[in-house]
Amino acid sequence: MNRTWKSWGVVLLALGALSAMTGAGCKSSRGGDEVMARVNGRKIMRAEVEKYYRNQTEKQAPTSNEQALALKLQILRELIDNEILSQRAEKLGLLATDEEVDTKLSEIRAPFTKEEFDARMKERGITLDDFKRDLRRSITVDKVLNKEITSKINIGDSDISSYYNQHKAEFNLIVPQYHLAQILVTTQPSPQVRNLKNDKAQNEAEAKKKVSSLQNRLESGDDFATVAMNYSEDPDTAATGGDLGFIPENSLQSDRQAFDAIGKLKPGQITPPLPAADSGTHQLFGYRIIKLISKEPAGQRELNDPRVQQAIREQLRDRREQLLKSAYYESLHNSASVENYLADQVLKGTAQ
Repeated sequence: MNRTWKSWGVVLLALGALSAMTGAGCKSSRGGDEVMARVNGRKIMRAEVEKYYRNQTEKQAPTSNEQALALKLQILRELIDNEILSQRAEKLGLLATDEEVDTKLSEIRAPFTKEEFDARMKERGITLDDFKRDLRRSITVDKVLNKEITSKINIGDSDISSYYNQHKAEFNLIVPQYHLAQILVTTQPSPQVRNLKNDKAQNEAEAKKKVSSLQNRLESGDDFATVAMNYSEDPDTAATGGDLGFIPENSLQSDRQAFDAIGKLKPGQITPPLPAADSGTHQLFGYRIIKLISKEPAGQRELNDPRVQQAIREQLRDRREQLLKSAYYESLHNSASVENYLADQVLKGTAQ
């Protein structure tokens, strides 16, 4: 569920609201008013750049023309990269199929009723064709990168041992650490709600009622991560099931009520609803339910600990993957014919 919603979030960030807000244009004797770039002769249209630009500036518009152009250059570079990868996918026979697009669309729709999904699409001015087109491109890019990069990465035991020996101190926990997740419900109305159900308490009475209802769901066996994604009002953790990561014991002790409640839990258990207050002013701003996922005692973690090996393997894989992807993009750029008309206009000082 987490990965599905994150994929949805990435696509929505790329997709633009198709209404309102006029952005800076681009004219070029080579590209024409409506063409911002060409990749091996294929056009990237101004309308596409403007669509993504409107989406990213819907909440807060750039304060200067320079900032607006810088953002459009960034968007255009991403579109160029995606077009290069799409053309590579054609050569490799890796273009996303209709079946793959429909399957991914069904996964994204799953948490919503038809009415909720349609409302979200309408809210952002996104047509189903827009959405499916960007899904197709996203799936295609993932397939290419998986074949050319991810599938070829191999982290061996010697790599893990070498990293551990060089960074042994990183695996010596000075104090116990708690792996926690939370569901947050706030008492203040806010237009920015980032849970799947678009559900928000508007005042303290609604917050108390909502957090009590969520507690009942959890005690009845509902999955904590799913409830967090659907209803938590924490913009930083709702999309990842409320996961707060590992928190040192001495950091938790600053909130004595939460620390005492967590200390009574066994892994997998949850606290009752706890008040959430500002650490500086101590002013109440909501309520939270905290889940103890695991507790790690203080002390040195040895190399033979499967958790240590897994953590090192994931870290080395992520590092190598980012390095190889960066080099891969540059290599593809070197062999592609790219004409970026917007960049030309910015350099000439004639971009609007």
